[in-house]
Amino acid sequence: MLPADADDVVKALDLARERGLPWVVLGLASNVLVKDGGFPGVVIRIGPPGKGLDRFEMKGATAIVGAGLPTPLLARRTADAGFAGVERFVGIPGAVGGGIYMNAGCHGAEFAEVVTEVTVMDAKGKVKQLSRKQISFKYRSSNIDGIVIEAKLGLGEESPAKLKELQGKLLRWRKAGTPFDQPCVGSTFKNPGGAKSAGMLIEECGLKGLTVGGIEISTLHANYFVNKGNGTASDALKLIEQVRKTVAKKTGVELELECKVIGV
Repeated sequence: MLPADADDVVKALDLARERGLPWVVLGLASNVLVKDGGFPGVVIRIGPPGKGLDRFEMKGATAIVGAGLPTPLLARRTADAGFAGVERFVGIPGAVGGGIYMNAGCHGAEFAEVVTEVTVMDAKGKVKQLSRKQISFKYRSSNIDGIVIEAKLGLGEESPAKLKELQGKLLRWRKAGTPFDQPCVGSTFKNPGGAKSAGMLIEECGLKGLTVGGIEISTLHANYFVNKGNGTASDALKLIEQVRKTVAKKTGVELELECKVIGV
């Protein structure tokens, strides 16, 4: 279902409850791996731009944004308006709601640094506002319980030209160093604590280019597993498990998934 507003989300939840079906909320599904059997329930798609829940409004230095707004669009619009805080998110392909829910980030910045308030909806359709003090953000996770509908972000003023210049540099780096335009779920594993990232550990174990079925560990960035055209979710899960076991055996580090696995 593609909700145009919060009332449509309530209708979707009511439908799932009436029919006894599980439900899941997706934005742009950029960090999600859906199993080959699909999801046996109601999928509430809060994400397609122009379809609702993609509000963007500046009130002073506060951005009021809908959960369905694409994060790169948020980064560009705030930069154009001369506000800093989310300009580094220009390369995150997901929507704002999912980004806040999982505390997405890149290039040394994350949503936890700018969120001041989040509007959430519970499974019964009740809406409430959470202040920043009520939210516990951790690396790629939060304690938000419910569906993110909207959020307020506290930003600072900066020259649009300076922000756009930075965004250009970041996009050039991302295109040169990651499989930016190839089908994948984004970062497969969370970066463990310590000096070495997940990608560095995987590369040190000699796994770059390793392929299972139609899924390959990118030769550009080892924490990206790309679909070469005929890959399945089963292939991806097998490769994930193989990488986990190899990295644990050779380095002693237990890698934790960053992407979310859903379905049957």
